[in-house]
Amino acid sequence: MDQQLAGKVAIVTGSGRNIGRAIALRYARAGADVVVNSRSNRGEAEAVAAEVRSLGQRAISVVADVADREAVGAMAVRARDELGRIDILVNAAAVRPHTPFLELTQEVWTSVRGVILDAAISTAQSVLPTMVAQRSGAVLFVVGDGAWRGGAERGHIGAAKMALIGLCRSLASEFAPHGIRFNTVSPGQIDTDPSASHAGAPDVDGIPLGRLGAVDDVANACLFLVGPESAWITGQTLHVNGGQRFH
Repeated sequence: MDQQLAGKVAIVTGSGRNIGRAIALRYARAGADVVVNSRSNRGEAEAVAAEVRSLGQRAISVVADVADREAVGAMAVRARDELGRIDILVNAAAVRPHTPFLELTQEVWTSVRGVILDAAISTAQSVLPTMVAQRSGAVLFVVGDGAWRGGAERGHIGAAKMALIGLCRSLASEFAPHGIRFNTVSPGQIDTDPSASHAGAPDVDGIPLGRLGAVDDVANACLFLVGPESAWITGQTLHVNGGQRFH
């Protein structure tokens, strides 16, 4: 196992399952201690934390709604108190309620914006004082290619996700003098459950590499963007999508 993140501490929101879980475990295999976060499923969060510990790393599981600023702040405090520092933040938590635009209510928009955009702001604010004091850190926002392609009944999701691009670029400029980097990762079509029985062959039309992505494809990209080999990369978006293009 490589140890390029040895001695680092990472917070990964939405890491109880799927892509977030894969990122947390990839960081652990690279030597990082991990804060595993789930919105409400304590069993899932603790199961992933146990997997991190089985890899020889420290882990704490935190059940917290990232749309709740106070809960996010408490998670950061716990990370500092129990693990000693914060070096990496990955915002992987998301919600994707498809809603026809003319039926979009303020309640749905507020909920989506809270988990995707407001949470990115509050989580960054909660960890940046520690990173500034350390004069180092890396923050990732997970965007998703659907925001770039657009899609019916997803306007509110795309709006919140694309706002992360502007946030990332601005924070990359503002905190570069402090040695803190911000980037976004944009996964394409990912098979989050390869063991499941799919009805028919997956639709891979338009994917030049001819397959769906795996969660580890995304996790490996997320490792690169917080590791030493990407030390001169900030304010960028890495598309992990098998070569798909946007028109």
